[in-house]
Amino acid sequence: MVTFVPSRPGRLADVPSFARGIGGAESNVACGLALAGHSARWISRVGTDGFGEHLVREIAATGVDTAYVQRDPYRPTGIYFRTAGERAVGSETANSGTANSGTANSGTADGGGDTAEPLAEVVYYRAGSAAAAMSPELIPRERAWSGRVLHLTGITPALSGDCRALMRELTVRAPGRPLVSFDLNYRVSLWRKGEAEQHAEPGAAVLLGLARRCDLVFAGEDEAEAVWGVRGPEAIRAALPEPEVLVVKQGGAGATAFARRPDGADAITFEPALRVDVVAPVGAGDAFAAGFLSGTLRGLPVAERLRHGHLMAAAVLTVPGDLGAPPSRERADHLVALDATRWGTLRFGPGWTDLPSPAEKWAETAAVEVTDP
Repeated sequence: MVTFVPSRPGRLADVPSFARGIGGAESNVACGLALAGHSARWISRVGTDGFGEHLVREIAATGVDTAYVQRDPYRPTGIYFRTAGERAVGSETANSGTANSGTANSGTADGGGDTAEPLAEVVYYRAGSAAAAMSPELIPRERAWSGRVLHLTGITPALSGDCRALMRELTVRAPGRPLVSFDLNYRVSLWRKGEAEQHAEPGAAVLLGLARRCDLVFAGEDEAEAVWGVRGPEAIRAALPEPEVLVVKQGGAGATAFARRPDGADAITFEPALRVDVVAPVGAGDAFAAGFLSGTLRGLPVAERLRHGHLMAAAVLTVPGDLGAPPSRERADHLVALDATRWGTLRFGPGWTDLPSPAEKWAETAAVEVTDP
């Protein structure tokens, strides 16, 4: 989607102008993986309009392969407007809902403690969009299964019956299936509209059924409670015993991963969140998923995957848009390798990913030591 970010804080009714950017959960993850040095492909549909042209061009500029993006001459590109602040989950007054970023603590620059983010207004214009027309006929399974990992989210099935059919086709267990990753990404307003369709299935049942068909699932603690009425990592795991790996995002506390061992029992790993001076919270959950998937593709231990997720999220939390340039792999690996005490002392603010890598700092220090009399 094309996203419109407000020029200043305030209600949608009061904000005078918006800056155009790119957004969308799946494309955010693809961009994050490409920026982290992986090969990534985005498969979707856009209109043959200026917004679609902008979206494809900007996503491709991050290194994502957009060759499989289809252009629809009859339907528009989806867009959405949002104000600053955290999205609500399960709120009857909210325009939309999704999980807390689940990856960072927010605080003042002087360490004065956590600050509560105001709830954001989010308004989608996706009904009848090009993406809402995705179907098994338009998106062949063989094309979507061509990579090592296929990442899906709970947003797509909320768009239309055709999209729900596509999601079921892509998550079927059959020869040639890659690792299938699924981020719950519960959006209240999209499901409210979707459930209003004639013969539409309840969103809770659709999302639970899809999650149970996947190998790796991301779920926010708050969104799981909103959609399924379960709270806490253990309760969410009990509701989702099928995935090989379940990652529960727990707001400012951190994230817990359940990874099934060969004996059938779970290895449970918790990694605390980082302290971040938050600029905008939107997009952090997608960045966390990209970081965890990056670690998965690299074959890293689960604890390191969680930490890479936290770092990628911190890169997005410290910029105003949905995307942020992640730290270099060298720098990220250095930070991930810190012991628990040093990890707990880290704090990130705007521009932190532009700082020199550990090797560059060492080279600068060595140069000074060598040249000093």
